[in-house]
Amino acid sequence: MSRSGGGKGDGRDPGLTGRSFTAAQSFLLDVKLRWTHDMFPALRDRVAPCPDAVEGVAALLENDPDYRLFAWFERHLQRLKYSGRYGLYPYHAGQRDRLEASLSGEDLPAGMLTLSPDMDLPRYYTGTDIHQHPGGVWSDPIAGFVYERGARSTTPTLGAKHADLHTRFTDKVASDLNGAPATVFDMACGFGKSTMPFAATYPDADIVAMDLSEPCLRLGARTAHEAQRHNLRFVQRDATESGLPEDSQDLVTSTMFLHEMPPNWVEKALRESFRVLKPGGRMAHLDFYLLPDAFARFIHYGHGRRNNEPFMRPLAEMDLPAVLTEIGFTDIAIKPFEESPGALAAENRSWRFPWTTISATKPG
Repeated sequence: MSRSGGGKGDGRDPGLTGRSFTAAQSFLLDVKLRWTHDMFPALRDRVAPCPDAVEGVAALLENDPDYRLFAWFERHLQRLKYSGRYGLYPYHAGQRDRLEASLSGEDLPAGMLTLSPDMDLPRYYTGTDIHQHPGGVWSDPIAGFVYERGARSTTPTLGAKHADLHTRFTDKVASDLNGAPATVFDMACGFGKSTMPFAATYPDADIVAMDLSEPCLRLGARTAHEAQRHNLRFVQRDATESGLPEDSQDLVTSTMFLHEMPPNWVEKALRESFRVLKPGGRMAHLDFYLLPDAFARFIHYGHGRRNNEPFMRPLAEMDLPAVLTEIGFTDIAIKPFEESPGALAAENRSWRFPWTTISATKPG
């Protein structure tokens, strides 16, 4: 499972120091902020009033030089962030020996990390370097570290408050529950960033954090252990076939999970949510779904192409209320989510993801 290169004596670029890496990544983030705050609203003004359909926006913009420059920056800022000379991957590969050694798991409490090294990963998962992450988040032991560092600048408008996204979502979910859940299932925990706020909010709950990525799970378990969050259990398994008992969970949640699967797998995930929930239990997923107009839809579909996320568009075009109703959920609520203060305000014209909460209840 290990890639070659990146260790001691591997011929790593001697110019790739911590200082040069940080400077280069800061430069890329500054350019992305310009892209977010200046290029995006200027492009939006080009299509005012907005056509009623994506095809109308495409007719106006697809051959427009400003849009093509916007798209070029979106694609290549992400590429340079991960794979350029000062990218996340070469920088972490140069520390491979130390990083891999830190993930041995020898000091973890029994049962905190359960891995399935021989499991067959789904083709949709291995077939694309999603987010332009080299090799995906599953194929290299250090992938969790690369992903964790990359997540810090995924949403540039949040800046240093990026972690607040997960805390705000946890607070929103908690406000909708009747009491503290005794059991929580995070369906795609990654390196644990989505799970840790739930563990802090519900320290007495038994929380299962599940993912396909062994490197991410190893990092998540290490991070949780260092934070003394021992109410967490990290499990490598396909969350759409979790193996958890039926009617066992008070809360099922995920963050940025549904848009990374084909529609039939999205439905599998929602059906599994229903199966494992206790009667009266709540499901709450945070993802990208509600798009206010044709311009937002055109930009979102383009982002999916440029960022190697082929299932963004299919999710946005799913009739989720109908799917959830057919499965048997009630109290269905699909609403815009404010990822930072003022993000949903009319005066905010910067680019942002179409954050959406998708919540429902299993009838009691």
